[in-house]
Amino acid sequence: MVNSYVIGLDFGSDSVRSVLVNASNGEVIGAKVHWYERWKEGKYCKPEQNQFRQHPLDHVDGMESTIRELVAACDVNSSAIKGICVDTTGSSPIPVNESGEALAMLPEFSQNPNAMMVLWKDHTAIAEAEEITQLAKTWGGEDYTRYVGGTYSSEWFWAKVLHIVRQDDAVKRQAYSWVEHCDYMTYLLTGGEKLNELKRSRCAAGHKAMWHESWGGLPSDTFLGQLDPYLVDLKKRLYTETYTADQAAGRLSSEWAQKLGLTEDTVVAVGTFDAHAGAIGAEVKEHTLVRVMGTSTCDIIVSSKEVVGKRTIHGICGQVDGAVIPGLIGLEAGQSAFGDVLAWFKNLLSWPLDHLATSKLSPQDIEELKEEILTQLSTQAEQTPIAESAPLALDWVNGRRTPDANQNLKAAIMNLSLGTQAPHVFRALVESICYGSKLIVDRFETEGVPIKEIVGIGGVAKKSTFIMQTLANVLNMPIKVAVSDQAPALGAAMYAAVAAGLYPNTESAIAAMGNGFEKTYHPQPELVKQYQNLYSNYQKLGGFVESSI
Repeated sequence: MVNSYVIGLDFGSDSVRSVLVNASNGEVIGAKVHWYERWKEGKYCKPEQNQFRQHPLDHVDGMESTIRELVAACDVNSSAIKGICVDTTGSSPIPVNESGEALAMLPEFSQNPNAMMVLWKDHTAIAEAEEITQLAKTWGGEDYTRYVGGTYSSEWFWAKVLHIVRQDDAVKRQAYSWVEHCDYMTYLLTGGEKLNELKRSRCAAGHKAMWHESWGGLPSDTFLGQLDPYLVDLKKRLYTETYTADQAAGRLSSEWAQKLGLTEDTVVAVGTFDAHAGAIGAEVKEHTLVRVMGTSTCDIIVSSKEVVGKRTIHGICGQVDGAVIPGLIGLEAGQSAFGDVLAWFKNLLSWPLDHLATSKLSPQDIEELKEEILTQLSTQAEQTPIAESAPLALDWVNGRRTPDANQNLKAAIMNLSLGTQAPHVFRALVESICYGSKLIVDRFETEGVPIKEIVGIGGVAKKSTFIMQTLANVLNMPIKVAVSDQAPALGAAMYAAVAAGLYPNTESAIAAMGNGFEKTYHPQPELVKQYQNLYSNYQKLGGFVESSI
């Protein structure tokens, strides 16, 4: 273990960051961040149509530059860097050719959005998701949605693939297979040449592609064929076996070792999803709910097989053996928008800056003013009183992920008057994302999965005391905030340490490499009761909106 280091590579929605971690104690030696250039320019996206695509080059460029710069900047011998693990957003599938090269990397597809990575928050496949859910309930065979909460989402693998191949014959003809983002980056690092040798992520397969060991892997040909015969052919080029992130996918290829300044002895772990790696970085254990709070949320909890048994937890995003800690059931839920709700409001208020002030202010000035708007809104909103006559909002600006996925849903605001000011609305939006969080906690507990503590990670957890205190009041539970600024990357590094043989299992890596917690938000009794009443009003508003679509 002496002088052994590992790298966690965390791909988010806007950027990728690499961290170099001392495997003996979890100390972060250095970190580098790369912002996706094409994504920042808004390429290949149509927000008004819920289309969000990313060019794989953004990710390949980011992976190379962050690791290369990290290794060069840190005074660590490359031979001492024993392992790498990749975590990504998901489900974010990529169409690839027979050699595993992303179609978007080919000249003829380089500007085709349908050949890009379909980002997790792309909701263009709502109709296909509803079709999959309906068939699973009515076809007379296995309900393949029962381990993913009973409702298939437009954010997930099969719906996205089905939508693209129905929209684009050229992509359909050339897409030999489809690969999740976390698997694709791992495949690149190991110099993969044969897709059938790629060790696919169990986390991705179980939570997003209806893979389950009880029915032998992916859904049956009969089921998939009723959706589209293409899916039956595709299944032959996918996988049966899946692997947990504590296992080695291979070693760094000579090409990538040279690019990154590492050695070919570096072990590359099986890929995983960011939220699940984040739970590892936040030292998850049974009965602890880890909330990864950023643009959206992912809520992760682990449970023993004795607690869950053969029950299926209705309305969540999946329960997968080994998705987080091998040997335990990983359960996932989440909100399709969290920080995005507040970012939407900031952008709404900032419209004049973008369209009327461009001749008088520099782009940097405009961005600074936007951030100041958010800071001042938060400060003033915190000082506004809680009252039933205040504005009340729903947080469904990007649909609802959990409980009971429904991406057709829209947000709403009520109780507006001529006296309503921007801080009042901002407070209502903050409260709405906290009420949405409580719906998730309530669903777990009513389904028999007890929650004894909550841990927050991500940008919101670290930066906004107002949101975190409101969340503690609404949930009526203490919330601990993890020390690490890069919990998913740290968790990925822990997986890498196990895959490289530095620890016997994930639990021992967590115990040795955990960074601890910096703060705990406690419920304020005088406000908890007020929020209980307002939460009831939120549920009534949600019921009204949902019944109206």
